[in-house]
Amino acid sequence: MMRVLLQIVGVLLVVMGLLWVGQGAGLIDWPQSSFMLDQRPWMWRGALLAAFGIVLILLARRKC
Repeated sequence: MMRVLLQIVGVLLVVMGLLWVGQGAGLIDWPQSSFMLDQRPWMWRGALLAAFGIVLILLARRKC
């Protein structure tokens, strides 16, 4: 059960991180009123969040 939970959380973190990277880079303009649009620090925060999600996914798969 813990393995499945880690994988789900990992995937959600990767998706959220990629969204932040896209918003920070100005590639994703959704929502229009977001304070994160075209702000470079959000690219780095998103990349770190996505990397952490990948680590969680790998740890979950390793616990076979």
